[in-house]
Amino acid sequence: MKPHYLTPLFSPRNVAVIGASDTPGSVGQAVFANLLAGNFQGKLYPVNLNHKVVGGIPAQPSVRLIEGPVDMAVVTTALRSLPGIVKDCGKKGVKGILLAKDFADSEAQERAALVEAQSIAKHYGIRILGPNVLGLMRPVAGFNASNYNSRVKAGNLALVSQSSALCTAMLDWADSKGIGFSSVVSVGEALDVEFGEILDYLVADNFTQGILLHVHHVHDARRFMSALRAAARTKPVVVVKSGRYEDDVTGLTHSSNLVESGDVFDAALSRAGVLRVSTIAQLFTAAKVLAANYRVQGKRLAIVTNGIGPGVLAADSAYMYGVELAKLSDASMALLNDALPANWSHGNPVDIIGDASPVRFRTAVKVCLDDPNVDGVLVIFTPQAGTDHLTTAQLMVGLQRESSKPMFLSWLGDAKVSESRELFSKAKCAHFRAPEFAIEVFRNLSSYHHNQQMLLQTPAPLEGAQVLPDVSRARAVIAAAKQQGRAVLSERESKDVLAAFNIPVNPARLARDADEAARLAADIGYPVVLKIDSPDIIYKSDVGGVELNIANEPSLREAYAAILARAKAARPDARLEGVSVQSMRKRRNARELMVGVTHDASFGPVITFGAGGIAVEVMQDRALSLPPVNHYLVERMIDKTRIGQILGPFKNMPAVDMEALKSVLLHVSELVCELPEVREMDINPVMADEQGVLALDARIIIQPLPARSKPYGHMAIMPYPMHMVHCSMLKDGTPVIIRPVRPEDAYMQQEFVRNLSEESRYNRYMSSIKQLSQSMLVRFTQLDYDREMALAMIHESEGVEEQLAVARYVTDPDNESCEFALEVADHWQGKGIGAILMNALFDAAREQGLKIMVGEVLAGNKGMLKLMTRLGFSVQVHPEDRALTIVTKNLLPEPAATPAQ
Repeated sequence: MKPHYLTPLFSPRNVAVIGASDTPGSVGQAVFANLLAGNFQGKLYPVNLNHKVVGGIPAQPSVRLIEGPVDMAVVTTALRSLPGIVKDCGKKGVKGILLAKDFADSEAQERAALVEAQSIAKHYGIRILGPNVLGLMRPVAGFNASNYNSRVKAGNLALVSQSSALCTAMLDWADSKGIGFSSVVSVGEALDVEFGEILDYLVADNFTQGILLHVHHVHDARRFMSALRAAARTKPVVVVKSGRYEDDVTGLTHSSNLVESGDVFDAALSRAGVLRVSTIAQLFTAAKVLAANYRVQGKRLAIVTNGIGPGVLAADSAYMYGVELAKLSDASMALLNDALPANWSHGNPVDIIGDASPVRFRTAVKVCLDDPNVDGVLVIFTPQAGTDHLTTAQLMVGLQRESSKPMFLSWLGDAKVSESRELFSKAKCAHFRAPEFAIEVFRNLSSYHHNQQMLLQTPAPLEGAQVLPDVSRARAVIAAAKQQGRAVLSERESKDVLAAFNIPVNPARLARDADEAARLAADIGYPVVLKIDSPDIIYKSDVGGVELNIANEPSLREAYAAILARAKAARPDARLEGVSVQSMRKRRNARELMVGVTHDASFGPVITFGAGGIAVEVMQDRALSLPPVNHYLVERMIDKTRIGQILGPFKNMPAVDMEALKSVLLHVSELVCELPEVREMDINPVMADEQGVLALDARIIIQPLPARSKPYGHMAIMPYPMHMVHCSMLKDGTPVIIRPVRPEDAYMQQEFVRNLSEESRYNRYMSSIKQLSQSMLVRFTQLDYDREMALAMIHESEGVEEQLAVARYVTDPDNESCEFALEVADHWQGKGIGAILMNALFDAAREQGLKIMVGEVLAGNKGMLKLMTRLGFSVQVHPEDRALTIVTKNLLPEPAATPAQ
């Protein structure tokens, strides 16, 4: 790949400081002094209108007068002068600008200057970091373009913060703990360069082994999520967020009223595979532990101690943090009974008694580490008569080297155990002065493991779906409401939309008078339910608009009149269409649930699940997830709720049909993916029992779509692009399917590579691999469809799918170009497959707004080069390796020819 477009900002060779000054206390003086003192190896150019020399270096009045190239300009002058400065930088060829200046949001003049400067920068292809920033540091390169006047140690962590004040606090805290950084980036107002782009740069940065983020708000959720997911696949990412409760989700439905913006942010981070913490101390502690490659595979902790008091307190902390105390296996209990004194605790915490020798400690800890029910061990040592803290510590260090499971060591006391702590530090063991700190870190590691599992979830189309959703039918219902100027669908319309997506509903039929209601009830069969039908009344129970279990016609007529009277009294302004008639569904073992959709300002649609019924807001029992979801994610949602605990066999009630319930949630996910107009939705109650699941009531709120929106542009996570699945025909008449690759294609992809000839494998991978490694297989089949695409050509014969070819591209960081690869099975070559698949790939790339497609082809691969030429690629020799050629295609349509005059 070509160098990242942010390289002029992060790794400049020539820097101009506009507003560089010798005036004490000025930003220009602080930034220029830091650059001079930081041992920066590139060239520095001060720019000052009034002084010919700054810091002993000749200054120029304008960046345009500097001799030689300038990669980056640091602007420390007033923002009102910014448009002219940016224009000068553009003419000079500067590609990166850092605005190291405060921004007063209340000043209209500064806002106007920023808007104008941004327009000029876009014209010249300049990227701007800031304003309102502390600055940018690359301690590993001696580059410090900031006004921070304290020491910043070089290290392998990158710190990206939205707040300059919080950034300085983090740096001060880190310095006291001896923590160093590869990069420190203060994002500030984020006029131009945002989190997603910075993360993309740091993913490829070899100096960065872990990333720390402080986030206050997110502008581009799709780019943010894609970049986070890409980063989390290769490096640990830890996030601290400020303003958790500032932007609570608001809306008309219960689903919206039950959700806080902080919960949505948590759900987003879980899907991204990163860890969220609450404090600066937790941020750095978690980062250090993750960077040291500590990992757990679950949340089951064993506690080994020679003091029952500290052990019980540690168990209390585990309960408070949501850490599960491991239940030791029968085999482990037998080993401990044989090795420990008779009066040991016989459970977890494992109290091995106050006089425990180093060997007794080792025996107990080793048994716990070997137990399959244990994911990590906390060892608490209390100095008592006859104990040996240092020998015990030495044995623990050796034991940690033998085990793949993490140990957390807490030697209580101070002077008496200081030598052990020094040993732990030198051996890079995780040790803590207090057990509760260790448990907090274990909880974070457990959350990180859980989120990494969430990262691997790439929901495909609904597995085994026999009936595809009738998307056009649902869109017709929404279009009719929009044509009438309505944002709220009636219950009948909402159920029609749900039914179009194969969600079981209790049908509702409209009666405009009592006679019609009687006829409908006779047709449906008593008992029935009557509900007020009004586009202006969302919660019918609130206005007395529901009558249940109506057994005969006289009762029905009475109920019909009563409902209308109560609704008119409660809402005289509401339009009343009539009353809907529905079958009364009574099931003895039913649980009332709620499934909903709400809309977050940053992350778009959010799916909610929890207890249903009229007391839903009082119960406050809900879990949420960003769509798209799959079976794994749906199961996690259900498990998080209290109602989820009684969906299995409960007292005398049989378990609900869990597959039917999960299917409803999966179909709701499909609905919000395919219908961007849906802003909010309540399905409440959802009746679930052993016979299945049924939506008894529903309401959908719709919104207008932005003009010229991209497919799935309303979502923070790109779903499986179903619209790209299509059938085709080869030259010999063989029917094939072209579709995006799915995670479950891993086995088929591996077989495809194994069956390639050695020549084909070498042409594609430029190595003699026999098969894909597990990491490559995951990388090739678990895709972020927003920034990469892999299209497989499939032929199905006698129910067995065979992959004939695959074409893929990966988007470059500039979001304008991409690199592609193509491979065709040897025995299917010569049938026109390459051209068919590449043309489908061109269409997918254009849909994402990409302009250029580039690839590297071995010079000896004549067949591929011939195909590339035929497809309109230009071909040229690689400038650094004559064994390679670079092929390039412009994806933009050719301009129309001008008619001859």
